Amino acid sequence: MDPILIEFPESFETERLLIRAPMWGDGISMNVAIGESLEELKPWMPFAQTIPTLDESEKFTREARLDFLKRNQLHMRIFNKGTGSFIGCSGLHRINWELRNFEIGYWIRSSCAGKGYMTEAVNGITDFAIRELEANRIEIRCSARNIKSAAVAERAGYTLEGILRRERLGLDGEMHDSKLFAKVRGVEF
Repeated sequence: MDPILIEFPESFETERLLIRAPMWGDGISMNVAIGESLEELKPWMPFAQTIPTLDESEKFTREARLDFLKRNQLHMRIFNKGTGSFIGCSGLHRINWELRNFEIGYWIRSSCAGKGYMTEAVNGITDFAIRELEANRIEIRCSARNIKSAAVAERAGYTLEGILRRERLGLDGEMHDSKLFAKVRGVEF
């Protein structure tokens, strides 16, 4: 089946969060969060080497919306249900629709870190992928140096399958090992 014909909800909720597809106009709140969090994001995220312009953030949001509709990548925005405030971004990437394999990526604005939001979001997205997308395998990859990102994967119950030695070029110009975490149908779910 052509992935564009696969129907699933564009939003869902967890206990504290609304997680949804990007929408026109989300660029402003994302831009503010990147500006607030630049120093924490800079070592890990290529998009956070400088503060993007508002137009760049909105352009990225609109392209992410189109990718979601085409089912190429499923970028998602995370909001606090109670306040409506923007918390961060996540989503499903490196999608293989034939095998139903996905990778979760994520970042959180600095003022929301340390409150369990990203672990809750990853758990929610994992459940969404299993229930709505019939996932067989869900991965999380991060630099072995990114202790906070690895901790989210561990708290969400992902299994460390291995360390890929000198697998990625870090934004510091050095080669980094990558940690590969996964949940697999028939094993973890």
